[in-house]
This record gives sequence, structure tokens and C-alpha cells, in this order.
Amino acid sequence: MKTIIELFETSVQNYADNIYLWEKKQGEYQGTTYRQTHEQVLQLAAGFLAIGIQKGDRIGLVSEGRNQWIISELGMLYAGAANVPLSVKLDEASELKFRLAHSGARMVIVSKGQAAKIESIRDEIPTLGKVIFLDGKDNPGENDLTYAEIIEKGKAFLKESPEKLEAVYQAIQPNDLANISYTSGTTADPKGIMLTHLNYAANTIQSNTLMDITEDWKTLAFLPWDHSFAHTACLYCLMYNGASIASLETGSTPMETLKNIPKNIKEIQPNILMSVPAVAKNFRKGIESSIRQKGKTIESLFNHALKIAYKYNGYGYDKGKGLRFVYKPLLAIYDKILFSKIRDGFGGHLKLFIGGGALLDIELQRFFYAIGLPMCQGYGLSEASPVISSNALHAIKFGSSGKPVQHMELKIVDDEGQELPTGQKGEIIIKGDNVMLGYWNNPQATEDTIRDGWLHTGDMGYVDADGFLYVLGRFKSLLIGNDGEKFSPEGIEEALIDQSKFIDQCMLYNNQNPYTSGMIVPNITAINQELKHRGITPGTDEGDEESLKILSAELNKYRTGGEYESMFPQRWLPATVVILPEAFSEKNHLLNSLMKMVRGKIYEYFADELDFLYTPEAKNMINPRNLNAIRQWNN
Repeated sequence: MKTIIELFETSVQNYADNIYLWEKKQGEYQGTTYRQTHEQVLQLAAGFLAIGIQKGDRIGLVSEGRNQWIISELGMLYAGAANVPLSVKLDEASELKFRLAHSGARMVIVSKGQAAKIESIRDEIPTLGKVIFLDGKDNPGENDLTYAEIIEKGKAFLKESPEKLEAVYQAIQPNDLANISYTSGTTADPKGIMLTHLNYAANTIQSNTLMDITEDWKTLAFLPWDHSFAHTACLYCLMYNGASIASLETGSTPMETLKNIPKNIKEIQPNILMSVPAVAKNFRKGIESSIRQKGKTIESLFNHALKIAYKYNGYGYDKGKGLRFVYKPLLAIYDKILFSKIRDGFGGHLKLFIGGGALLDIELQRFFYAIGLPMCQGYGLSEASPVISSNALHAIKFGSSGKPVQHMELKIVDDEGQELPTGQKGEIIIKGDNVMLGYWNNPQATEDTIRDGWLHTGDMGYVDADGFLYVLGRFKSLLIGNDGEKFSPEGIEEALIDQSKFIDQCMLYNNQNPYTSGMIVPNITAINQELKHRGITPGTDEGDEESLKILSAELNKYRTGGEYESMFPQRWLPATVVILPEAFSEKNHLLNSLMKMVRGKIYEYFADELDFLYTPEAKNMINPRNLNAIRQWNN
């Protein structure tokens, strides 16, 4: 299979009466079969031809995940156009406008919840002709169309000349553009990743070399559909196997939509879920909160059950080996009385999570594996369509990003591009049909990233003796000491956040400075609870000073003599720390749509704080600036 058209046509032929899409309508999930989806796709594609869409045209898509999302994309592809999928979290004034203008989008399809954003910028995008409203529009103008109207035009087109549409989609070539997928905005001007039909078809087949998905499987697709991970690993991988996808029920607010996840999981009873660390952490918090509510006895029993499971499971690949077998009978009892009940909360049929989007800490992997819901961490990037490697049920090793997919080459290279032996750290580079065509209208960036057919990921990692890939962080995120030593801050930042209830966010900094420094967003609620426990009133001078001592003690756990002293080299730990007056968020653009820190923007935003970190005053954590920041958090 070389195109998405071939992929879908084959699935329709093989699984015509299987449900492909589930969507909540009138209070319950209703299914649309592969045959019905195909019929709607052809109608939409014919409608696009009827309104003048031509091969190579770009059409934007801004919508929450729903049946019409994938039908819109497939309709574009069948008409020879390319989709520009855009996150519903993007700010219209700069981010949406830039992407639509940069891609030269002729039209944009928009849901009711996102329509106001497009209306406010449509006149500022020179190439944009028409706006297509998925949910209709009151008092439409001459350049407004509804999805329903295009379907009707498509039905008429198919009655008159069905052979014209067939000629268009049968002429689609493997290297024809399918998507322009924009990077998540860690720079002022995100790059448009050109992904072809072959890229997606190849990566779907590659991904399936790691997983055994069967046609009876279901998933709830709660990650953004525009993101390449959900796009390939969910929409196309399940399509390839005749399996089905349910969209998340959209609430009236983003928070309401998030709250629908556990409810929809119980309704759909998925076999597989795609997740990211931020979502996985929320699932864990929910589980632990539920256990706590059952009382101290159950909580103690649960914690003991986890300890036994951790001992038995090891690092996943060595589960039950050696003397670990002695824990099996007790673990079976705990599984029956505790863990199986938790699994019932996920619908009772869930076999695994596939994790992507960011590094997943080992503790989180241990936790989910213990309760019988393995979180198989994967690795990829949009430029690779995106799946490069993943753990799987038959091959799992905590801390790793699993084994590379088949039908793709992967090497670890040094600064000179020379391949390094097993176990040595270097840059991860890959070669295969899943490597992007390049960056849209950016030949220089393309040349910098793809060299001799090899995609240079910009990520540091190594492959161990068992063939598992370990990803150590972005080279661009690497900190550089004044002695030239480079190191990744991500592991330290994650450890501080995950292992301390008093730290919400953390970012380290070192740009050839004498020492590393850190910026911390405190969890003021947890700190204040601790102060009250110590008999100290929050918001007082004594409380502010004690708050800083609590945070300092958390950092000291990683220093010589602390309980985590051997976790990281001492020279990489922050010698000075500043407490930030506000958190990193999507609103202030310091987090991108994947909830990752946008380091460059954080450096600019907190430039004064960074300067302060390299002054003598910052050497003592209890200083006026930090005391003032704590005071602000309490106001």
C-alpha cells in the first residue's frame, strides 16, 4: 500500500460492515460502518470538485475530534487536495493566521466551537476564499458554505459524472502531499511538515509491526486528532486493521470535555488507548484519589499490593523471572480484589495504553503495569509521520522507548555523522518511507534536517544490547556548562516535579555559565497545607520564609547526603533557584498544545529572573525576590 486511498479502499473492501467511527448522538454512541464512511467520503470529495477544488490545493481543518474530522480529511485527499490540520488550542490572532496564510490555504473547514476564531481573521488571509462550516451558519455570506451543502453538491456531481471523481483519486501518487502538519510552535514561526500519502501508508504498516490490533478492537480517541501521533497511531492504524474509533463527547467548555473522558471510556469499553504523560498522570491521580476515599485500610492494602507488583514485574521484560516467582500467588489475590476493580473503571477490556508525545517517567510505567494496564511508551516525531519506536505487550522495558519499527533504518551517530556502537549516546537518525518530504516553503530547514536521505531527529539517545531505544532529550534543550559539557535537563526537571508535591513546574538553565540555575513554579496549596501541619500561618513573614525552606529541602534530596543523591551528577543540579510569580501555560504561550515547555519563550518571558540567578544575592534561596514571589502566590 502506497497511498491513504489504497489503505482506506482496502479496509472498506475487507471490513465493509465493521464499525469504523463511533460518535455520541442523542445521548448515546452510534456507529458508522466502513462502507457508510466511504460513501460519505466520496460525496464530500465530489462536492469539493464541484466547488472548484483542484489537485494540490490546501484546505485548513479546525475542529474537535468527530466523524466529520476524518471524513473531511479523506474527502480532501480523494479530491487530490492536502489537509492542513490545526489544533483547536491555537490562538487565532497569530498562530492560526500564520499557519493558514503560510500554507496558502484556499478554504478552511471549521466546527461551531472554533468558528469565531476563523471569522475574526478570514479577511487577513490573502489566499482564503471560502469558509466551510461543519455545523451550519446563521445568515451565511457569499463566501460561506456548510458541510451539508457540499455533501448535496457532491451527490449531484456523482449522479452526473462519477467517473470524474474516480479518475482524480485513482491518479493520486505516493509522493502527493497529504498533510501540512505544523510543528507545535516552539519558535516564533513554526515549520510546516509536508507529509505524503506514502509517509502515512508506510508508517501505518511500520507501526503494525509492533502491535497486534484485531478488527474487534475499539479506542476512544481523546487526544487532538490534528496531532500526528493520534492521527497515525489511532485514525490510520485502526483503519488498517478494520477496528473502530470513538470520538470524545465535546462539552460546552474544554474542562467539560476533559471530564467526559472517564465517562466515555466506560461507555465505549476500549481495548487500546493513546495517551500522553500529562493525561496518564491525571488517570493515576484519579485512581489514587478513589482509593483514598475508601479509607486507610484499603489505601494501605493498595500500597502494599503496588510494592508486590513492582517487585514481581521488575522492568517489564524480566517480569516474574528468577526468584520473583514467589510473589505470583499473592499478586494474583491482589489483582482479583483490587487491580481488576480499577480496570473495570476503564471499561474492563483495556489491554494497553500507547504513550507518546513526551518522555514518560519509569514510576508511571511501573504503576500502570502493576494494575494490569501496561503503558507502552513510544517515540516519534511529526517529521517521521510520526512513529519511530514503541514498547509492546510482547517486548517492554521500562525507561526505554521500545524497539524501532520494522521497514525503517535507525542509527545513533556522533557530531561527525559516524555511526556509534551499541550503548553509546549520540543523535538518533532514521531513514525510510515514513520520512517527510520536507518543510513547506523552507528549503534551508529541509536541507538542515534531511541529509543523504537520513532524517536527523535532533534527539539524543542510544540503543541497548537488547535492541531497545532510549531517548535522552532534545539536543536543542541541552544545557551547556562553562566547560563545554552538554547535558539534558529534562530528566532532572521531571524528577523534581514527579517526586515533589511542592513543585508544580520547573525549568533548568545553563548557557555556558559557571553553574546551572533553576526556575520553579510552586504548588502553593500543598506548601500551605504543610505549613499548617507545622503550626505556621501561611501568608505571614514566617510562613513565606518557611515555604522557601520547604522548597530548598526538596532540592537538597538530590544533593550529597540526600535520598536521591546518586540520581544525577551534582554539577547538573541548580546552584541557584528563583521562584516564578506565575505558571507556564498555553495562555501565556509558555506551554505549547502538547503541554510541553517552550524554552525559548520562557527564557525571554523571565529574562529578569534569569539575570538575577547569576547574582550573589541569588546564592541564598531566602532572598527578597523569592519571598515576594511566594507572597504573590498567596494573594
